Amino acid sequence: MIPIEDLLRFVREDAPWGDVTSEAVVPDVACRAVVRAKDSGTVAGLAEAQALFEHFGVTVRARSLDGKPVAPGATLLELDGPARAILLVERTALNIIGRMSGIATRTREAVDAVRAASPDVRVAATRKTAPGLRMLDKKAVVLGGGDPHRYTLSDMVLIKDNHLALVPLPEAVRRAKQQSRYRMVEVEVETIEDAITAAEAGADLILLDNMTPDAVAGTVRALTGRGLRERVTLEVSGGVDAENLVGYAATGIEIISMGALTHTVRNFDVSLDILAGAGTVRLP
Repeated sequence: MIPIEDLLRFVREDAPWGDVTSEAVVPDVACRAVVRAKDSGTVAGLAEAQALFEHFGVTVRARSLDGKPVAPGATLLELDGPARAILLVERTALNIIGRMSGIATRTREAVDAVRAASPDVRVAATRKTAPGLRMLDKKAVVLGGGDPHRYTLSDMVLIKDNHLALVPLPEAVRRAKQQSRYRMVEVEVETIEDAITAAEAGADLILLDNMTPDAVAGTVRALTGRGLRERVTLEVSGGVDAENLVGYAATGIEIISMGALTHTVRNFDVSLDILAGAGTVRLP
C-alpha cells in the first residue's frame, strides 16, 4: 500500500486552495456514488482510491479487487459520504485507477503471451516511469503479474553503457563485487563478445540490450558453448513490443524487461457517478 501522505500530495496538487466549484455550488449534504469500469482489463489502484476517499470521511465498499479482471460496466467501488469530499477526491482517484489499471492490463497481456510460449520467462518493468509515480507504476506491474525490477538506483548494481564509457567492463564488475557481496551485479551489453566478457568477469545477470531475437539466441549458444551459461541470468531489453515478445521468450533467456509497460501508458477508462435521489441528506 502506498503511504497516505504520498497520495494526499496528489489531492493537494489538484486542489491547493480547495475545490472552489463544489464549495460554492454543492450544499453540505451526504450522497451515494459508484465507480465503474468502462474498459475491460486488469484493475489496479482501488486500494489507493479507497484510502483517499476514507481519509476524507467517505465510506467505501469495494466491489472488485486489485489485480482482478473486470468488464465494462463493472462496479468497482461504492461510496457513501459527504458530497464535497467525494467530488474533491474524484479526479485524483480516477486518475490513479486509470493509470494503474492501464499498466496492469498491458502487463497482464504481455505476461500471458510470454507464459504461453515459455512458462519460466518473467516480464519485468524498468525505471522508465513518470517522476513521482514510480511506486504506483511498479505496483501496477506487480498486480498485472510482472516483476517490478529495480525500484531505485539504490537497489542493485546495473552497469550500463555510460558506466562502461568510463571504466572497462571487467574492472567495473570487480569494483562492484568488491563493494558488497550482498548486492546483485548486472551488466548491460550489446554484443556476444561483451556478454562473454561479463560472464567471465563474474556478473550475476547480463542484460542483452537492443539485440534481435536471433542475436540473443546466438548469445545463449555462445555462453553455453563456453560453459558460462549456468553462471548467469539473462535479461533482454530494448525495442521489445507485442510483435517480437514471443520471439524473445523462445530464445532461452529468463527475463524480458519492457519500458513500454510504464512509459507509454494507455489509460483504462473509469468513471464516478453520483446516484440521483440516492438518499441525499443534509449533514449536521
